[in-house]
Amino acid sequence: MRTREVFVFVRRGERYLVLRRSEVQGGYWHGVAGGIEDGESPAEAAARELAEETGLVAEPADLERSYVYDAVTVHCFVVDAPSGWDPVLDWEHDEYRWCALDETDALLHWPEPREVLHELNEREGAVAPSPSDQVRPRGEAG
Repeated sequence: MRTREVFVFVRRGERYLVLRRSEVQGGYWHGVAGGIEDGESPAEAAARELAEETGLVAEPADLERSYVYDAVTVHCFVVDAPSGWDPVLDWEHDEYRWCALDETDALLHWPEPREVLHELNEREGAVAPSPSDQVRPRGEAG
């Protein structure tokens, strides 16, 4: 059983990337996330998951914050995506949205990432809510 995972918040300006897991993966809205492989550091796992799930090659910043669910410790990271960049989704996801803070909060399925998101925004200053970008199915250019 996996006992360590990562969660990466992806920002582009004042918006956050929210990914919809495909129906076979549960069909809910989440962020970039996944397990830490044997011999891998949390930072290495965050960079790997980011590249695998979105195509973005970057080094996410460690938020030095984690949470636990079902005996799994999740290490949290954040990365700023370049202006104009959009993800190339993997098989695990079928849609994505760039959302303001309030919509990100409403869409995220699990409570723990929502809590970390609010802590992140309190640390860095609140982001004014605004309407979300259009939903884009996987493979559709934006």
